[in-house]
Formats: sequence, structure tokens, C-alpha cells
Amino acid sequence: MTFSFDKQIERRNTRAVKWDLVQSLYGSKDVLPMWVADMDFEVPPAVKDALVERVQHGVFGYTFADPALQNAITGWLDYKHDWQVKSASILYSPGVITTLYMAIQTFTHQGDKVLIQTPVYPPFYDIVKRHDRQLVTSQLKVHEGKYEMDFDDFEAKLQQGVKAFILCNPHNPVGRVWKQEELEQIVALCKKYNVLILADEIHADLVYKPNKHIPIAKIDEEMTDQIITCMSPTKTFNLAGLQASYVIVTDKEKREALEQSFNKQGVHMLNTMGITAIEAAYNNGREWLDGLLAQLEENIDYVVHAFQDNDKVEITRPEGTYLVWMDFRKLGLSQDELKEFLQKDAKIGLNDGATFGEEGIGFMRMNVACPLSTVKEGTERILAALEKQ
Repeated sequence: MTFSFDKQIERRNTRAVKWDLVQSLYGSKDVLPMWVADMDFEVPPAVKDALVERVQHGVFGYTFADPALQNAITGWLDYKHDWQVKSASILYSPGVITTLYMAIQTFTHQGDKVLIQTPVYPPFYDIVKRHDRQLVTSQLKVHEGKYEMDFDDFEAKLQQGVKAFILCNPHNPVGRVWKQEELEQIVALCKKYNVLILADEIHADLVYKPNKHIPIAKIDEEMTDQIITCMSPTKTFNLAGLQASYVIVTDKEKREALEQSFNKQGVHMLNTMGITAIEAAYNNGREWLDGLLAQLEENIDYVVHAFQDNDKVEITRPEGTYLVWMDFRKLGLSQDELKEFLQKDAKIGLNDGATFGEEGIGFMRMNVACPLSTVKEGTERILAALEKQ
């Protein structure tokens, strides 16, 4: 079965964060939004059909996660990542960030040090700071145009008494899919210094060949109980609005402690539509995802090729995610000037690189999970504005 990803779907007036907040965020309705990380594509037909069927039932009472849902998840992890996970290891949550908040509350204490690698997804900073933990950062370094981990710095930071490390894999915003040897070094160092690993692997399914996502919990059986893995189908199948995710915790004591934290906050069930969508997506979404990845790769190719001869902007080609990290530093603009240039001159709304940390100053993040025609329009708007710069 073939799927089309060139359909332009009108998302305005649907309470869409990406589209209906353009005026308030960018100051003009004619700005093309290519920022927040959801897709402008329809979900797989099987998911849409399952949701429609559930709606037609007409009763939406309390819903529980049954073995069928567990089997859909474990089957997907086996199929996609060659990862055999026991159903008993799975807990459910409205979202990955919710889980990370709960994990920091559960497994660290006020004043504890928590490490993140920058630049990184903005909520990582909030997760640490809002719980009165000490933020410790290890900056990713760029080698021959590719972001890499600075393991000397990483270890030096762990030696400061870090209690937990939040891993982003695939990495948002730089698009790295960390390789086996990189993950092995992380695990070895966290094992050496007894550091809990909290892995955000929400983009795990959105990886381009020859790259391959490897769940960090697979690296070392002796460290499995020191790793908490957060995953969700929401990025993969464009289900963010249904708020459904899960967390894999193999250690029984940690799982029970995290579950107790969820219960204390009243977070103890998934919503009916989220359950329906997860099961349908994981059981019947494989071919659709193959088509999606082909389209996303075509979109990324277009952006990379469009800027390859431009001496003002450098593109970091993502190995995973549908997010393109763009370096505008050669323009010599301040961050506020850069934002104004893109919003007023190019009429495009991107994610402000500075929100990903100081290392993101001079950068912007573009979301290319939309029809190729939209990608072309957004790219051409930037290039046209650059010509006038």
C-alpha cells in the first residue's frame, strides 16, 4: 500500500499550536510556521479508522491498559529496535516530559546535580531548575561539521557528584543518532560514578539509514536497572495531542517508586483515545512509517541541497528526527536581530536556537515534517531574504 504525504491539510482554527498561535508568537499572520515538533501529515489510516470506530461507540468512561496494549508496545520494540521488553516493566504517562519530571522528583533530592548535554531540548533545563536541582551541562562539540560528545568533559562533570544524567537520543535539536560505541562510553562512565540514566528516546523511530537507533538500556545488562527509558508513538505517528507515552523501568523497586509518584500526582491512567491510537499505530503503522521516512528524507535532502552553495547558512544534516539545525552565525546578527530578520524579512517562524542553551545562539531549528511544497516555500523564503541581506 502506498501513502501520499503531499496533501495540504488546513490546520488553522483547530487549536493547533503551530498554526493558530502564529500571530501571537511571530507578530504576523503571514509567517509560515515551521517550528513546534508535530507534523502536518494525517495519521496512518489504521489509526484514524480506529479512533473513528471508538468515537462511534459513544461511551468514553474510565479505560485501563490491558495486555493487548502491552503486546502492541513490546511487539513494536522487538520489531523496530530488536529490544525484548517485559510487559511488567512498562508504566504509562501522558508524555515523556511528564515522566522526566516525575523521575527527577522520585530519584533525586533538592540540591542534587543533574547533567544534560547542550544544546538540547528546552524543557530539559526546566526539569532540573524547577525542582531546585543543580544544573550541570556538558557541551557537545562539533568535529568536521558533526556534533559529538566530549567524553573528557562528560566524565569531569560526573566526577562533581552528578546523581542523574538526561540523555536525548536521537538528539533534539542537532539530530545525532548516538552510535554503539558512544552509548557504551556513556554507560561505562555512568556505571563508574553510579549515575542514573534518564533516556528520552521519543524520536527513536525517526532514523534514516544507515543510522540505527539503539536503546541505551540494551548496552549493558548490569546497568539496565540504572536506566529509565521514556518512549512514545506521538512523534512517530503525529499523535502529540492525544498525550500518550510509556516508560520502561526494569528494576522493580524503581518502577514501584516511580509509579507511586505518578499516583501521588493523580497521573495513573492513559486517556481512551491515546490507548486506541497506540495500539492501532504499533499494530498497523509499519508501512505508513516507511513511507513517512522516505518523505522526510526527501524533504531534508531538499533543504540541504538548497543551502549547500550558500555561504551565509550552514545546515547540520540530521541522522534522525525531522528537525533541521541551521547555523546563521555568519550573518553577524544578534539573536534578536536574527529572529526579526526571519520573521519580518523571510516571513518564516522557526524555533529560536537560544532556547536550546547558550550554544544555540546564532542558530534556528526548522521542522520539515510537512509536504515538500511547504518545505520548498519555507526554504525559498529564507534564501530570498538572504539575497537582500
